[in-house]
Amino acid sequence: MHFDAVRAQGVLGEEFALQLIERAAPDPGPVVCEAKGFRWTYFLLPPGTARQYPWPMGVQWFSGKRTIAYIGVPALTGNTWPLLWYSRPTRAAPFVDPKTLHNVTDPAGPIPRL
Repeated sequence: MHFDAVRAQGVLGEEFALQLIERAAPDPGPVVCEAKGFRWTYFLLPPGTARQYPWPMGVQWFSGKRTIAYIGVPALTGNTWPLLWYSRPTRAAPFVDPKTLHNVTDPAGPIPRL
């Protein structure tokens, strides 16, 4: 297992990505989006960590212990449209911090954007 993934669809996923990037700047970790179709936004977490949080309705999680799934990941360079990076992995943040992401997705947790 290379990573866990948490995903949200459409505008909801995009809003979560923007809040995560704002809170975890300058290195929020890898966030992938689909530019067409269902427009899922995927947050790539350390292996085995997605199952440790109660994700709200509308947010799905994938972990090797729960299910096996195919998650498309764009190339770091070159054209892999319709998959795009909202945020690329870095040495400092090879994964999204699951606690920060959970705080963003928790209905009681996110700070409203102005």
